[in-house]
Amino acid sequence: MHKGRLEAFSDGMIAVIITIMVLEMKAPDGPDFSALAPLFPVFVTYVLSYIYIGIYWNNHHHLLHISERIDGRVMWANLFLLFWLSLFPFAIRWMHETGLAALPTAAYGFVLVMAALSYTALVRTLIACNGRHSALARAIGKDLKGKLSIAFYLIAMPLAFVQPWVAIALYIAVALIWLVPDRRIESII
Repeated sequence: MHKGRLEAFSDGMIAVIITIMVLEMKAPDGPDFSALAPLFPVFVTYVLSYIYIGIYWNNHHHLLHISERIDGRVMWANLFLLFWLSLFPFAIRWMHETGLAALPTAAYGFVLVMAALSYTALVRTLIACNGRHSALARAIGKDLKGKLSIAFYLIAMPLAFVQPWVAIALYIAVALIWLVPDRRIESII
């Protein structure tokens, strides 16, 4: 199977997800800067989610670029990742509408951890399709950054019930870890 169609489909889905996220943001109630203050939490979660979607898009591109082939299992793993990414708009809206309450903030972490796990599944499926000795397999290695990210999410989720902003700080920390494109793959491309 040709990977170009999978990449084009994924790019389209990610564009739709970003569009939905921005459409979920409501305009301020007033014409001055004080009207923006209540929107600050949703703006922070939007920016964070936009960055996350960008990170996934960038790394997805690198994964497919270095892969020589795909198969049906890869296509299903990709759909699984896109499913979890498509829940970002719902999660940030729920956080906003509840004033960053504990459960929605923890649920955002759940969406993040499931997106990370589904990305890991996509990587493993691509490696299985391309071979244990493929360039992708060599580039991914032990994937310590991916495992660390999942650990941070799992720590952040219960912390959301103690202090939601602490959980959000951990979500931001993981985004900062991934903001630079994955050099493991870039060095081979």
